[in-house]
Amino acid sequence: MNTTVLTAARASFSALKASLAVIGLGALAAALLLPLPHERYLKELPALAALSLKDSFAAARITSGVTAAGTIQTSAADDALEREQRAVTEYIARRYRVADQAVSGFVNTAYRAGAERGADPLLVLAVISVESRFNPVAESTVGAKGLMQVIPKYHLEKLSDYGGEQALLDPNVNIMVGTQILREYQRRLGDTEAALQMYAGAFDEPASTYANKVLAEKARLDALRQKARKPQSV
Repeated sequence: MNTTVLTAARASFSALKASLAVIGLGALAAALLLPLPHERYLKELPALAALSLKDSFAAARITSGVTAAGTIQTSAADDALEREQRAVTEYIARRYRVADQAVSGFVNTAYRAGAERGADPLLVLAVISVESRFNPVAESTVGAKGLMQVIPKYHLEKLSDYGGEQALLDPNVNIMVGTQILREYQRRLGDTEAALQMYAGAFDEPASTYANKVLAEKARLDALRQKARKPQSV
């Protein structure tokens, strides 16, 4: 944004806020002159004091929208993302019979891991659904642990920053490391289906059974995403 425009906008907002503050003080002064009983005045005082603050915050929102259209666009994007994550959380909790609060944490971490690693969070969640059905303490007969069933002996270097093998039972760590592994396979092979098969240790399995299960679940999550991102009717 042009510096001159930004400076002018800030000056205008400061003047508006000062005016609103004066109005608020005027309201308080008027209240002092009213012949109200002392107890009633004490009850009214907090509401009168809050009036100027409320108007100032409203002015801040209006000014922000006028001087930076990008703020409004970001807010709309945030709303769509929130709807998407809420829809995904509700679906997973219902389908896999897991508490909403726990699923919400898993979903938030999957979206954060996806953003940091350049992976689709819905693919990450689809892998979790097939690997552990969202059981954070799941452990296989070959030693795979946690939500994404990471086998620690193959990824010790990735776990060193988190304190070692036992950290895999922390859902956040498990999702972050599992996402990193999956993303590395995608980059190496250049194909998501092949990467999923390698993730499952079934790279040579011709029917791609594991990948098909994951991608089928991701398709269901994608449908929720598309619905959540549709413009909301006013």
